[in-house]
Amino acid sequence: MLIEVIIKSLFILLVIVAAIAPVITWIERKQSAVMQDRIGANRADINGITVLGLLHPLADVFKLMSKEDVVPAGANRVMHLIAPLIAALPAVVAFAVIPYGGVYQFGDHTLSLVASNPDWGLLYIFAIGSLATYGVVMAGWASNNNWSLLGALRASAQMISYEVTMGLSVVGIFMVFETLQLQNMVLAQDTTFRLLGFTDVFFGFTIPFTDWLRLPAWGIFYQPLAFIMFLTTIMAENKRPPFSLPEAESELIAGYFLEYSGMRFGLFFMSEFIEVVVIAGLMTTLFLGGWSIPYLSTETIIGAIAPVMSEGFATGLCILLHFATFMLKVVVMIWVQMLLRWSLPVFRYDQLMDLCWKIILPLSIANIFVTGFVILLVKGASA
Repeated sequence: MLIEVIIKSLFILLVIVAAIAPVITWIERKQSAVMQDRIGANRADINGITVLGLLHPLADVFKLMSKEDVVPAGANRVMHLIAPLIAALPAVVAFAVIPYGGVYQFGDHTLSLVASNPDWGLLYIFAIGSLATYGVVMAGWASNNNWSLLGALRASAQMISYEVTMGLSVVGIFMVFETLQLQNMVLAQDTTFRLLGFTDVFFGFTIPFTDWLRLPAWGIFYQPLAFIMFLTTIMAENKRPPFSLPEAESELIAGYFLEYSGMRFGLFFMSEFIEVVVIAGLMTTLFLGGWSIPYLSTETIIGAIAPVMSEGFATGLCILLHFATFMLKVVVMIWVQMLLRWSLPVFRYDQLMDLCWKIILPLSIANIFVTGFVILLVKGASA
């Protein structure tokens, strides 16, 4: 059991952190170039081979590792040094509860493709994510720089504010699925529902020939408003454009990491890119069915392949299909985040706070009441 957890943890570190996160720097450059009719990163090469600019992330790592690590005079040296680690660590450990596959049976052995599946998985994400605020505040205060401190104050106000609305925006999701376990949420989405099924519940009759009108039982179809609100709030929590006020170059030079250089500077940037993957994985899990394939449940896939091949082969193939599906949805959500990042102008700070407290907060509370009312109606009509 311990070996299995270690293997899953190493898989997360190697695939998500060491592989995908650096490539996102290339995705950001190339996607912005395509949107702006430019070529994008294409200079880094090995013997003239550029690999579409994919060598740039590797070049960035070597460049940051070779730069001098400067600690400004008057800074609190200990806090200045550990702040990047405190900011980056929550983004990494958040993957522990995000499932990249389902629960599979190989003879007497049960394989669950998630490092940990606690009853309070979604709360774990929120709790761990809030710790990143400490790293940002420590970086700004310990740098002994007024601009860094102002950036840290902006970041703390923004992150704490949006934590409230981020939590409230997904209350409707776990009201619908009746669980906080992320893997159980995906299992609940590994099915379909009748598009006109409400006629059975509320009016007591079925419209003929409409049973084929079905949608995947994904969270986005149950909670479309929550999808928009949660994506907005969690992007604001990550402090990337159009919510990059703590790093506003025209106002604060570089914000809370102004006095950082070398690999510690790189850690702040890397933590933001890792969080982009976390956001994509969490949005996929909550709203896009996670690893589930639309209209093809786990039982359907294994049941179709097992008579031809062995059941073990069918289960292994199902695992590969589910993982590929999960990664495809994650890539799509990364693309959506980059699209928003390069499409929308940066908010003013008062607009940023108004969006949180005056728009998203009332909408999220209203969504909770409407969801509860609909659930009571459905359960009352089904009784």
